[in-house]
Formats: sequence, structure tokens, C-alpha cells
Amino acid sequence: MKKFRSAPVSVSCYSSVTACGVGKQPLLNMLQSNNSALKSPSLFSLPFPTYVGEIVDELPEISRRMDKFVTRNNRVALAVLNEPNEEIRMCIDSAKQRYSAARIGVVIGTSTSGLYETEAAYRYFLKNGEMPADFNFLTRHAYQATARFIQLELGLKGPCYAISTACSSSAKAIAAGQRLINSGLCDAVLVGGVDTLCHLTLRGFHSLELISSQPCRPMDKNRCGISIGEGAALLVLEKPVSVSTDSLNFLAAGETSDAYHMSSPHPEGFGAKLAMGEALKKAELEASDIDYINLHATATPLNDKIEAKAISMVFLGKTPCSGTKGVTGHTLGAAGAIEASIALLALEHQFIPGNVGFEQSESDLGCHIVRDSEKDIQLQRVMSNSFGFGGNNTSLIFSRGLN
Repeated sequence: MKKFRSAPVSVSCYSSVTACGVGKQPLLNMLQSNNSALKSPSLFSLPFPTYVGEIVDELPEISRRMDKFVTRNNRVALAVLNEPNEEIRMCIDSAKQRYSAARIGVVIGTSTSGLYETEAAYRYFLKNGEMPADFNFLTRHAYQATARFIQLELGLKGPCYAISTACSSSAKAIAAGQRLINSGLCDAVLVGGVDTLCHLTLRGFHSLELISSQPCRPMDKNRCGISIGEGAALLVLEKPVSVSTDSLNFLAAGETSDAYHMSSPHPEGFGAKLAMGEALKKAELEASDIDYINLHATATPLNDKIEAKAISMVFLGKTPCSGTKGVTGHTLGAAGAIEASIALLALEHQFIPGNVGFEQSESDLGCHIVRDSEKDIQLQRVMSNSFGFGGNNTSLIFSRGLN
């Protein structure tokens, strides 16, 4: 009988832009010092108090030849490509020389895409009775706009598409990249997620009574809601060429759907449990083989409790866990990729991120929360969870080395 297994792929490079700053180093510094980047919003005003993970660094301008793609979302994506070390650009240039541009795909997860610009265009419409002359739905608002922008910016010609499944979007993009390589359609795939702040998400979550007026406190007994964030993370996945004890690899993804409710997870956490179990099965691992779990942990009373219940069923409360949205905010469609980058940082630098905002545990939480960052920890395999609206669950497993 054929084994239920995913062939591992190499993570050749990765980088990010978050409220912590541009590139991996500012994010690493925040995680290791157990500090938060959450602040009051300055991009626009709101009629209610909240904290957000807003990018305050100056974003690069998009070139005139690509002016139809000008959105905040695409400028954030460009910031990842243009970060000081230009790791992604260099990695893609190398892959193009080895495989050709036609053998490199792009899969990007997002939930907002260019909605910030669409909101401005609609305000213009209400005032003037017509949409702005330069507003192009396909290159600004549509989900695939950022994926297409990245493809054109890097001169790639392989498969290119977007995934939008709420908070699991970019985690699913990573899983899709692995499938493109394993199926033989691509030799390398640029995967990740990009999402930016806009009125709709903040006001929408507030209407659901899910927004916290203070910095969010994932998994804390007194948690009271989400702090929305923005950001991007990109990873280059490749078919393994050479493997060392320090190489970073993506092993497997577990993907499930609760089919229970449009916004609430299954009350027993069955879908989340199945996603984690599927990832372990595809990677041919036991629960005891995972050294750290980056939780989805949005800081809402219901979601955190249900994720903890699922964790306790799979890992029996033994595996160290933490939620990192108290550092970056909940970046929605980009969360899966940003937290995959956090998992990779943990593997590369051998530390466990703390759970910023966590002060007091519920008696029945059922999982081992790491409150403060722990350094010099031996990590070989980590899991990162992303659980979205509609019970759309994705669990990713990364490793340092393959043994």
C-alpha cells in the first residue's frame, strides 16, 4: 500500500515585513526580547479604540511601468523583495539560472488584497458619481493582483495564483507550493502572504465584537479580542538538492474544513485536531517528534480555548506552545506565512518565542504555554497552526535537517 506521505521540500530563503520592521532581523529581535510592536493606528482614524500591528517603515514606490498595480498591499510585497539583504531576489535569480523562469511558480495568500485602495475609490465614487479613471479592478482589488505583481516584478513565468481562505490563506499557499514541486509542475515556488490594514477588516471584526481595545493577549485567561495587523512574508521552496544538518525544510501540511459554521470553529476542535494529525501523518512523525508549536491563538475567548482543546487531544499538553500575535498583531491572510517565518526563525536560531501578553492561564487550558522567550533550546521540528473563518484549518511542519 502506498504511504500517505508528502515529499519534503527545501526552504531556500525567507524574509518578511511586519510592524516589527523590514526584514527578518527586526522580527527576530522582537521575538527574542519578548516585546510587542502593537500601537494605536495612524494610517486612518477609527470610531473605537484599538491597537494594531501597523507597518511604520517607509514603503518603496512601485515603478512607473507597473503603475496600474499601485496598492499598499503590493508596496508591502515590494518591501520584502527590496529589504536590505534582498534575500528573496537573490534566491530567485539563482533559481532562474538553474531551472528557468518558466519552472518557478508564485502562490500568494491574501484576504484584503487592494481593499484599502478600493475603499478610497468608492469614497471618490460617492462624491463624484464615477470611479477614479486609474482604478483597475484586476490589478488593484482582485485577489490575484499581488501574486501577478510579484511574478512580473521578478520576471517569472510559471504557474501564478492566489489563495484566499481567510486566516489560513498563506499557510495554504505554502502547502500548494509543495504540491506544485512534488507533482513535477515546478522546480521552485515563491510562496507566502501579504495583507494590509483597511477599514473593512477593522470595522468588520469590531461589529463581530472581536476587536480588543488593548494589545491582544493570546491564550491569557483575561483575553478579550484581536489586534489586527498587516505585513508580508515570502519563502522560496525548492526540490531538495543537498541536505545538511542546518538546512531548513518544509515537511508537510495538514488541511481540513470543519464544515460547521461561517465564523466559529467546531466546539470540540475536531477540524483543528484532524489538521494537526494529517500533517504528522504526511510527515511520518509522532506528536512527540514536534519540539514547538506556534499557535494560531487570535486572543478571542472562543478560538483560543478550542485550539487549546485540540492541542491537548493531539499533544497531551506536553509540547511547548506560544502564540505570537501579541508581537505582530493578527495579519489575517498573511498570518500563515509570517508565522511560518517565525517557526523558521525558531529553528534557525534555536529558541522558542514567548507568548507576549500572557499572564494567567485558565485552569483547563490543556497546553504548555511558554510565557517568555527561551533561548538555546534544541529544536529540530516545529509546527505552525493557521485556523481561519469557516473552519478552514492548516497545520504546517518545518524541520532543521531531515533526520
